[in-house]
Amino acid sequence: MGNRFMTALAGIAGGAVAFGAAELVHGVYPLVPSLPVAVSQRVIELTPGSLATEAIGTLGKAATPVLVVTVILVALALSGALAVLSRRSAPLALVGVGLVGVVAMLAALSEPSISVPVTLVTIAGALIAGSTIAGTLLDRAEPDAGQESVAQDSGMEGVRRRDSGPDRETSVGRRGFLALSGGTAALGLAAVGAGRLLSSGSGGSAGSASSAGSASLSGASGGSTTGGAASLDRLPPPPDSASIEVPGMPKLITPADDFYLIDTAISSPRIDRDRWTLNVGGDEVANPIELSYADLTSSFQQIEADITMSCVSNEVGGGLVSHGRWTGVRLSDVLEEAGIRPGEIGKASEQLIGRSVDGWEAGFKTNVAFDGREALVAFGLNEEELPAKHGYPVRLVVPGLYGYVSATKWLSEIELKPWDYDVYWIKRGWSKKGPVKTQSRIDTVSKDDELEAGTIPIGGVAWAPTRGIRRVEVSTDGGESWSDARLATQLDVDAWRQYVYEWDAKPGEHTIKVRATDGEGETQTEDEAAPIPSGATGYDTVKVTVV
Repeated sequence: MGNRFMTALAGIAGGAVAFGAAELVHGVYPLVPSLPVAVSQRVIELTPGSLATEAIGTLGKAATPVLVVTVILVALALSGALAVLSRRSAPLALVGVGLVGVVAMLAALSEPSISVPVTLVTIAGALIAGSTIAGTLLDRAEPDAGQESVAQDSGMEGVRRRDSGPDRETSVGRRGFLALSGGTAALGLAAVGAGRLLSSGSGGSAGSASSAGSASLSGASGGSTTGGAASLDRLPPPPDSASIEVPGMPKLITPADDFYLIDTAISSPRIDRDRWTLNVGGDEVANPIELSYADLTSSFQQIEADITMSCVSNEVGGGLVSHGRWTGVRLSDVLEEAGIRPGEIGKASEQLIGRSVDGWEAGFKTNVAFDGREALVAFGLNEEELPAKHGYPVRLVVPGLYGYVSATKWLSEIELKPWDYDVYWIKRGWSKKGPVKTQSRIDTVSKDDELEAGTIPIGGVAWAPTRGIRRVEVSTDGGESWSDARLATQLDVDAWRQYVYEWDAKPGEHTIKVRATDGEGETQTEDEAAPIPSGATGYDTVKVTVV
């Protein structure tokens, strides 16, 4: 085992300690960001569009954890390289440590809602701790030949003493050094895990009156209740006829914990609701306004709306679609408060930009807010506050548009811009407008299932927000013939609709397909297309064996 390897191992152990120290502080005090997450977030923002799209297409939901792990591994490798460099040139190694600190600070300070002084002290302290540990390990490494005498009477294998100098400093041999360095690195990584565990259990908000997602919104079901200056128009409970009870059918209203989740944000910003504000403005906005959370919830009529949301990257038959009962105020009401009228939208205000506290942007046609759909500035999901991961304290929810152009989470600003202003995903090759396509999915049977002959319910959901679902057809012979499925009651035109077809299944190999027709009479296309640039198309298809 060479001295270079031992030196690099000491540096890696020091890097692990630095990470662990910083992550522990993050877990205890959430206003200090997670350094691996902060650096990974900056990597996402700087990644060219084509590469980002390819990574998402290849890795899917694994893209984010792969990135974070890669950042940690690269940082640990860099720690080892700096330790090796320190043997040749301590000043250069010190410069390298300083540059690492600068990168960490720049990444951390780009995170929203942080304590700058505590963050800077944490990063500096972590670097000092890691460098000290690495230096201490190197001091305990096996000394060069001619500078050691084996302490044979110690009874401890691999332990040596430095005979030079008055203090006879203790050193360890290669085996002892491996154990010491490995143990130190393991402790550092354990601290990282402890910090992540503390962070995940610390609630969704920072400084709010309640933990995001755990508090019920006021008001009784099925009526209008008053809270402050605004009333909340509750929807009645869904009728029994809106649900079809067969095995495998998804719930009519998706629980918040099961709601699909796709984000460029690796971690949810921690936002103090009492300090949060929403700014509405733009070059052609007559009356720019700033609203606090109390302003938003007390100054406008609150409503509930049943809205199905889907991700543009959802494959045909995929799970990136969910239905929720959202609470909020009409986006049109907020815009009108700022002096924005549907008949007065000019070229400079043609696009509505939703901007998150972390700077992420989505944009859609401003007139969408006034065309009659229930576009919301939302603060509740399924009669509770928004969970942090779904946009606490406030987000945009716009029926009929894919989330990448409309669903700004952790909303902090609405700005009206010209249509030629391109936002995050448009710069990365996705379509500008993003209307949700009519789609349907098979849920009650799966690919390669082996089923018993007899009556088998073929069911699932179909959706076409703003248009509703008029008809669902099922084929059990690969599309040669089609049969109408039984539809549940349409909860709302913006909501998905359950269906079931009672199939008299005969033994053999069968190819099942489903297609939906929306409320405007348009049947979804059979032509297959990948999600990029404007959403996947085709029929969900499942091959099964009946015995």
